[in-house]
Amino acid sequence: MLQVTRKDDKESLENLIRRFNKKVQQSGVLGIARRGKYFEKPLTKRAQREIAIRKSARKAAKAKAYLGR
Repeated sequence: MLQVTRKDDKESLENLIRRFNKKVQQSGVLGIARRGKYFEKPLTKRAQREIAIRKSARKAAKAKAYLGR
């Protein structure tokens, strides 16, 4: 649970909200909540490996196209 308190009595509400939003972004809580929104079946090792191979091939092709300019 994230908690943000006012630094002093003179701190504005906008500044407090800005600090809170920054902490939420840095902690990654929002991303975890979004990923947990829908259930996905765990992938088999073979499927994970195939996805990784496709990703690396796509990344290599992108790098080659970029360097070829």
